[in-house]
Amino acid sequence: MAAVPGGLFAVYKPAGVAWGRVREAVETRLLRELNAAPGRAPRQHVRFLPAPGDDGAAGLVAARVPVLADHPLVRGPRFRRLKIGAGHRLDVKASGVFVLGIGHGNKLLTDLYNCHLTKVYTVGGLFGKATDDFSDTGKLVEKTTFDHITREKLERILAVIQGTNHKALLMHSNIDMKTQEAYELAVKGLIRPMGKSPPIITAIRCLQFAVPEFQLEVHCLHETQQYLRKIVHEIGLELKSSAVCTQVRRIRDGVFTLDDALLRTQWNLSWLVLCEFILGGQGTGVRAPSTDNCLVLTEV
Repeated sequence: MAAVPGGLFAVYKPAGVAWGRVREAVETRLLRELNAAPGRAPRQHVRFLPAPGDDGAAGLVAARVPVLADHPLVRGPRFRRLKIGAGHRLDVKASGVFVLGIGHGNKLLTDLYNCHLTKVYTVGGLFGKATDDFSDTGKLVEKTTFDHITREKLERILAVIQGTNHKALLMHSNIDMKTQEAYELAVKGLIRPMGKSPPIITAIRCLQFAVPEFQLEVHCLHETQQYLRKIVHEIGLELKSSAVCTQVRRIRDGVFTLDDALLRTQWNLSWLVLCEFILGGQGTGVRAPSTDNCLVLTEV
C-alpha cells in the first residue's frame, strides 16, 4: 500500500462500466454504512406530564423525554450525500486503477493533476484486422496478413515511437537542457511537461508476443485511452499490416498501483479506515480515524 495523503484512495474500475457509475456505487455504499452505524442518543427535553396526586386529583410532574425531531423516522437519513471527486478518468472500455477523493482529498485531486505524474498501462493488441474505432469490438474495416511480423520488427517500431516521444517530452518540458538542473532531472527521470501538452509516451515495451496477439506496457502523460488504441492501430500500419486493441488496463496512476486499488467487495468504510484514509472536512460528521483504527461518527 503506497503512502498517500489522507482523503485519496484508488478503486479498480472494471471494463464495460462508466467511471461515473463507479463513483456513484462507492458513494452509495459508504452512505449506506454511515446511516446504518449507531448514532448519538436523541436529545432530551423537559415536559410536564399529568400524574395522579396523593389525594386522587390530577397533577403535573416534570419528566425528561426524547425529542421526537431526533427520531430516525422523523428526521430521515443522517447522511444524504458525500462529495466524492474523480481523478484521471477511464473510458467505458478501459479498466484498472481509478483514483477518487473524499473530504480533503477533493482538493488534493487538483494537486494530483498539476504534478503531471506518469501513468502506466498494459495494452493488448491483435494483428490482422482493422476497425473503425481501433478496438476489437468496432466495425470491421479490413483484414490483412500478419505472418511476416516478428518480435524484432515490433520492437524496432516501439523504439522509434519512444525516441520520437522523448524529443516531444524535452520540447514541452520548458527546461534548458544545457543546465545542471536539467541534467539532475534527467538522471532521476523527472523531466515532464509542466503544462498542457499533447499525449506523450515516456516508455513503451513489448511484454508478450505470440502472433497474432501481443501485449505492450506503456508509460505516458496526458493520454486518453482512445489515443492508446490508435497507437496500436498505427503500429499495425508501420508493420505493413493492421492491428486492433483488445484491452487497455491502467496498472499505475502516479503513486497508486493495482495493489492499492480496492475491489468492489472492498468499497466500504472498514477498508478505508484500515488504509488510514480520512473522511472528514465536508460536514458529514465523520472524523479522522484514531490511532486504534476506529471511525468515530458524530452528527453536526
